[in-house]
Amino acid sequence: MPISRRTLAAAAVCVVLPLSGCGSGDDSGSSDASGKIEGGITFQTWNLRANFKDYFEGLIAGFEKKYPGTDVKWIDQPAEGYADKISADAAGGTLPDVVNVSPDLVAPLAKAGLALDLDKAAGQYRKEYLDGAWASHRIPGMSGTYAFPWYLNTGPLFYNKSLFEEAGLDPAQPPKTYDELFTDALELAKKSDGKVATLANVPTVEDFGRYGVPLMNSEGTAFAFNDAKGVELLTKYKELYDAKALDPQALTATPESSGKKFLTGAVAMNPGSALDLGNFKKQAPNLYRNIGITDQITSTGHVNMYVMGVMVNAQTKKKAASVAFAHYVTDAEHQMSFAKKVAIFPSTAGSLDDPYFTKEDGTDETRVRIAAAKSLKSAVNYTPVLFSEQMKTALRNEVAKALQGKESPKEALDNAVKACDTLLQQQG
Repeated sequence: MPISRRTLAAAAVCVVLPLSGCGSGDDSGSSDASGKIEGGITFQTWNLRANFKDYFEGLIAGFEKKYPGTDVKWIDQPAEGYADKISADAAGGTLPDVVNVSPDLVAPLAKAGLALDLDKAAGQYRKEYLDGAWASHRIPGMSGTYAFPWYLNTGPLFYNKSLFEEAGLDPAQPPKTYDELFTDALELAKKSDGKVATLANVPTVEDFGRYGVPLMNSEGTAFAFNDAKGVELLTKYKELYDAKALDPQALTATPESSGKKFLTGAVAMNPGSALDLGNFKKQAPNLYRNIGITDQITSTGHVNMYVMGVMVNAQTKKKAASVAFAHYVTDAEHQMSFAKKVAIFPSTAGSLDDPYFTKEDGTDETRVRIAAAKSLKSAVNYTPVLFSEQMKTALRNEVAKALQGKESPKEALDNAVKACDTLLQQQG
């Protein structure tokens, strides 16, 4: 998974996989992972080799030592086009045995019969993981869990204290609610004559979730974010956009471009993680001296979390070895060792109570890590598992039309829901 500037954000498969002709083995109907743990398997990660080569080589060596007769071939794919690569491998019968996935990547693979149901094949391990993390790779309309939860991430909102102070706002009192956020954003834009925006990104489905908007119906068969509360949020963003309190380039922004705007002082607030503090210190020491750290704003009481998983190919010829390795990668010991190398968080039960995630040492980095670990215990992955990359694009396009005044917020969200429902039906 790409370790990005903002978070460990997920990509998604955006094509429907065929239901036949997939996989690398011939006993796809079985979920039996018993038997001797031996043989050669392939393990695919998502843009991790460049920074963590030694970690994964050590991990694999440890597994092969524990289970003599096993051989793990490690493949690492670039961040760009990862979803397309998985889709092509699935269709071509070359999907690796063990695959690093996000929940939205799992959905089409599970529907195509390519993701092993771990409730059946590895249910004995379920209690080792946080309930919310284990549930993150379930698919609406299907029974079962289709990947081991791996690492989690969440993060605070960073803000530029000096920009708040220049606008006459108390830098010690950042916004805690959406009403406060929108009020402060309009004030910042007014006092700076539109030169300082507070936010740099248009609302995503995750933002609607945090605002308390129902994203799907209870059956998971249709989207619902065009209700009155969804329209209310988009209307607020329209007000920000018109006042230049939302960056004018937000319609085409990426997490990276938003981060650069924050670094240069063009934007007053930006979401992030503990990873960012080191970047601020190196790249923008003046910002680092004026950095404020506050909690994610949410109307639900639950922050958003990003989840990565490790899936087993249901058609692997080496089920026992593949399940054993996927569990080995994601067990408490190895998740903790990985979490100490990069600012991510383990999904294993009890791990977030480790002193590494609870004991203050006076540094901002530790403060962010402890706050994030505490919030993760009740965090929610707001992005629906079935929300594909095409759906994200459909929502973004309609949000842009609303902000530009081409459609009302209600029309835009109605059209977005209609487009997403059509794509959902096409997923089968």
